[in-house]
Amino acid sequence: MIRNFVLCALLITGIFSCQQKDSANKPEYTLRFGHLANEQNIWHLAALKFADEVFQRSEGRILVKIYPNEQLGKEMDMITGILGGSMDIMVTAESLENWSLPLAIMCATPYAIKDSDHLQKVAGGPIGKEIEQHIINISGLKPIAWFERGARNLTTNIPIRHPDDLKNLIIRVPNVSLFVATWSGLGAKPTPMAFSEVFTALQQSTIHGQENPFALIRNAGLYEVQKYVNLTEHVKGWAYVVMGNKKFESMPADLQNIILESAKVMQEYEHQLFLEQEELDAQFLKDKGMEFIEVDKEAFIELAGKAVMEHFTEEQRRMYRRVQEVE
Repeated sequence: MIRNFVLCALLITGIFSCQQKDSANKPEYTLRFGHLANEQNIWHLAALKFADEVFQRSEGRILVKIYPNEQLGKEMDMITGILGGSMDIMVTAESLENWSLPLAIMCATPYAIKDSDHLQKVAGGPIGKEIEQHIINISGLKPIAWFERGARNLTTNIPIRHPDDLKNLIIRVPNVSLFVATWSGLGAKPTPMAFSEVFTALQQSTIHGQENPFALIRNAGLYEVQKYVNLTEHVKGWAYVVMGNKKFESMPADLQNIILESAKVMQEYEHQLFLEQEELDAQFLKDKGMEFIEVDKEAFIELAGKAVMEHFTEEQRRMYRRVQEVE
């Protein structure tokens, strides 16, 4: 069925292109939307859906251009770009921690979220709204949607069953201090690195492993340079689609509503794709020869939990406990 979604996305793109050519009026607003994934990733398909919804609903007054594969820069560069006005929308998550947003890290805190149902209640409930307002107030970024992400799992070329097996392994992590602290606490040697550099670093053995959801492991072709998927499932989280709040507030109220309505459609569409794609991506990696390893989850939870609590401020600890208590 995912093939149908891809074909549908291509059809959307074709229709969207024709609409742009046929539109008699030049768009009042052209928004640049960047992300780090490739054109096959469901983030990109969801972004295309958003662009089409916005164009249709605004009758051509808003044109959204999509830039995958870090075309507008690495994640931190894109955040800077939005705040500086050179781009407008992006997909981001744990990197928000670097912008004095202590509560935003809840979207990627190790072992804070139990499962998909728990995630929906946290991200889509009062805590999620509180975090979104926190992001707006401090950073000037406005969350307009959120995407559920697959569990992050560790890939390596040796099987990892217990944290003891991580000794002396150099593991790539995003440029997020909590991830560095957590993997250090687990016994590895974490090194921050842009996602676009990971394949080459693994190929050259500059690093020994990395951690990401199945979709990004697949889309980046990491199965070519990694043998094992170690099922740590250490982060079950979500990513935000954010827009510059200044740009959003500069638009007329009717167009603001169109952005938010289209973002809701995008969020629902991404979730529909996500539910199916997780199983397909796991099977794809197995078919490519990757071996899935069960780990001592309790040992990982214990050590990661200690590292998280030592790293967090008291404000973050309180929010962490609130997240865990959501039923």
